[in-house]
Amino acid sequence: METFIANYMHGLLDLSFWQLVVVSIVGIQISMMAVTLYLHRDQAHRSIDLHPWLRHFFRFWIWMNSAMHTDEWVAVHRKHHALCEREGDPHSPVVFGLKKVLLEGAELYRAEADKREVVKKYSRGTPRDRIQQFYWRFPNGGIVLLVLTSLLLFGVNGIIILGIQLITMPVFAAGVINGLGHHSGYRNFETADASTNLTPIAFWIGGEELHNNHHAFPTSAKFSVQWWEFDIGWLYICLLRALRLCRVRRLAPAPRLSNDRTVDMQTLQAVLVNRMHVLRDYTRHVTLPELRAERLSDRGNALLAKARNALVQRPERLDAVARRRLHHVLNDNDRLRQVHELREKLVRIWEQANVSNAELLAQLKAWCAEAEASGIQSLEEFALRLRGYMLQPAV
Repeated sequence: METFIANYMHGLLDLSFWQLVVVSIVGIQISMMAVTLYLHRDQAHRSIDLHPWLRHFFRFWIWMNSAMHTDEWVAVHRKHHALCEREGDPHSPVVFGLKKVLLEGAELYRAEADKREVVKKYSRGTPRDRIQQFYWRFPNGGIVLLVLTSLLLFGVNGIIILGIQLITMPVFAAGVINGLGHHSGYRNFETADASTNLTPIAFWIGGEELHNNHHAFPTSAKFSVQWWEFDIGWLYICLLRALRLCRVRRLAPAPRLSNDRTVDMQTLQAVLVNRMHVLRDYTRHVTLPELRAERLSDRGNALLAKARNALVQRPERLDAVARRRLHHVLNDNDRLRQVHELREKLVRIWEQANVSNAELLAQLKAWCAEAEASGIQSLEEFALRLRGYMLQPAV
């Protein structure tokens, strides 16, 4: 008996320490691939189409390593986008506080996933086949299988590997992405929510740390936007596409400009599609240059020195102190007030509901004319650039 225990203490594979480290890292990567490629990009947003066999593998892996089901994860995530940082958002640090989302993200997910009406409403298009019915019938069967497999292959070391696998998704997906991804980091786009990018931890969480980019373009298969950003999930997609195991359906638009400055229906469509880029360009080429110029001409103005965030962020994201600061700045500076008001007019063009394209086109033409007649050079140049927007060819 002692000989048997000694022979199998380290499992059938009897791996060395560094081999066990490699197995753990590979396991984490597969888990994050399952989340970002299958659950997120393939199922929740339909930005890619994975090969059916890959879908089956990832679905099995998720069931075995977390007891999660595709329909529940997709429903909770889609509801997060639908009600982002408002009452009803399943895991927003703005609603629940950062500490709770970081430490109890998995519990918040489970509480929402247990609501059958939520799953029914937001999970359309997820699998309902016999395999999924088996997973529903034995929700903890995968965990049992994982425990037995880990102990059989790795022996007592399997307990450590098992623990690493079981905490991967709760810590990285439920805690870091949903928590820090709406609290800390940098922003490429002024979305209406507080989403941020968290690089350089991309290797560990599948590119999901580029959360602000994702909220700006939810249906894009590629999360990186800047040349220096690295989305390891996109690397996996490119490799799978080369093997004909994945098809890319949608990518974030990239602004394209023409020499034709006529504002027509195609210009309107291009502006609407590229609205996040348009807003970012407005901040970079109009708002911030004008703020710098005003600060240079009015040195020592404490309000102007603290006005950057208030002028750049969407009004709904400002707290009471920032709103008061913005009010005073705009009251004291006609030029910045004009720049800010025109930005809000531009945003309202694409935020309107139940307005015909013809009416939106008329509003865009009127906006360009007003900007060009403003007497502010940066606004005039931006309006000219806006006139040249054109649609990007389909993927």
